Amino acid sequence: MNLFDDIALLNFNALELILSAALFMWAGFVRSGLGFGGAALGLPLMLFINDQPLFWLPIIGAHLLFFSGITLRKRINNVDWSYLKHSNKFIIPAALAGVAGLVTLPNDWLVIFIYSITLFYAVLWLLNIQVQSSKSWTDKLLLTFGGYVAGTSLTGAPLMVAVFMRNVSKEQLRNTLFVLWFALVTIKMSAFYMLDVPLNISSALLLLPVAAIGHVAGLKAHETLLQNDALFKRVIGAFLLLVCLAGLAARYG
Repeated sequence: MNLFDDIALLNFNALELILSAALFMWAGFVRSGLGFGGAALGLPLMLFINDQPLFWLPIIGAHLLFFSGITLRKRINNVDWSYLKHSNKFIIPAALAGVAGLVTLPNDWLVIFIYSITLFYAVLWLLNIQVQSSKSWTDKLLLTFGGYVAGTSLTGAPLMVAVFMRNVSKEQLRNTLFVLWFALVTIKMSAFYMLDVPLNISSALLLLPVAAIGHVAGLKAHETLLQNDALFKRVIGAFLLLVCLAGLAARYG
């Protein structure tokens, strides 16, 4: 496969290009600002521009590999490797199953799945309901289901974060999550490559500068977002609720 033969993004009209740039800036901001959620808060909006998840996911994955690599360059020693190794026993097999579903399920099913998962997050955030884990079996359940969702759509982060927040210190949490995202996306991108799914590297490179703006802004806003986490999630929850309902109504109403 020629990694750089993709010109799909250049076939977008001017409005679609502007909206795509804005959404990848937004995804970069959320990813670095919260440490997770770039795909969960960006992909449902991207589907209004192009309703093929397999077009957007390789671009999101390429950006996540790039920015998580940069973020971890000087922080790799501040990672909870012990808990990461333990949790991956549940996450990685489920993620592999999710990738298999991603490349075999009909596109309509994938779109419904993505909107449904995002709608679930939107309701939780709007109502300020915390996904919490207090027992070993719920940890395993959330890690497994979160891994499957991540493998299918890269939107499983909030489920796994609920477990990591209880088991990893605040000082190591974001770095540990970035290592996890790097591993999951590496698996997904490798599977795409082996199955000849277009990686859309050229489109990823074209969108990299605007994603970088969002990434830098998110790094600077990280502490502020954490201090206003509940308010931020309520506003985003209300917005995502409208987006998901509109997306499902427009497609299947």
